Amino acid sequence: MGGLKLNGSSNMLNVSVNPEDQTILSLGKVRPVKELDLAAPVKGTVYGVLLNNNEDLDAYKISFNEKPYDAPPKAPVLYIKPRNTYSGHLFGIPVPEKAEELSMGGALGVVISKKASNVAEVQAMNYVAGYTIVNDVSIPHKDFYRPAVNKKARDGFCPMGPWILEKDAVNDVHSLTVSVFINNELKQKTYLNQMVRSVSGLIAEISEFMTLNEGDVVLVGVSSNPPLAKIGDTVTIKIEEIGELENKLVPELEWMAGVKG
Repeated sequence: MGGLKLNGSSNMLNVSVNPEDQTILSLGKVRPVKELDLAAPVKGTVYGVLLNNNEDLDAYKISFNEKPYDAPPKAPVLYIKPRNTYSGHLFGIPVPEKAEELSMGGALGVVISKKASNVAEVQAMNYVAGYTIVNDVSIPHKDFYRPAVNKKARDGFCPMGPWILEKDAVNDVHSLTVSVFINNELKQKTYLNQMVRSVSGLIAEISEFMTLNEGDVVLVGVSSNPPLAKIGDTVTIKIEEIGELENKLVPELEWMAGVKG
């Protein structure tokens, strides 16, 4: 089972989803998800986590011992994707006039089921409702300790969907792979079993100092070296057992005029 939200509606619909062929079963009828006008299936705050990949930490090990950092991070490096960034499956990704390319940050979105405060790691998965697919879009940059708000928090810079798949439908979340395709060509693979912190570890560490609420989303697997895409490119993020999220890059002015993709 999964939950999705139609564009223009504030209510979630509970339907049977088939991640393999991207269809849903509703009212006895099978429908391809591409026929639906879907909004982002998220109602809470989206929290991104930088440098949770062992490869990324190794690549920047020398830099982190220099100014302005002086030492590698000891806790999760968090940032927020605010509500203005939210977008749905098959909607366009707006490319600002002065940006030639955008970074495509494929990620697993872990949806929180209930208020989580100071949660023990062994109990953390009890606070997970399910999973969605997220494209953490940004204008390319290399800042880690400064919030790059003007590069990560622009309108339409966080497509999500197509649905939230319930937790029990996934056998082992840490065995999943996040694959990013640009124009059907595989550009990046991220293995969630290579993360510095597991899903449960992230929830425990974050909730130690900050309450997570029902409907909030924690992004897992975002790389610090994501592939780049330009206007006209179609980006597809695939996570086995969960499905596919597809969006096309369009000029920002077209996006503002209401062009879907």
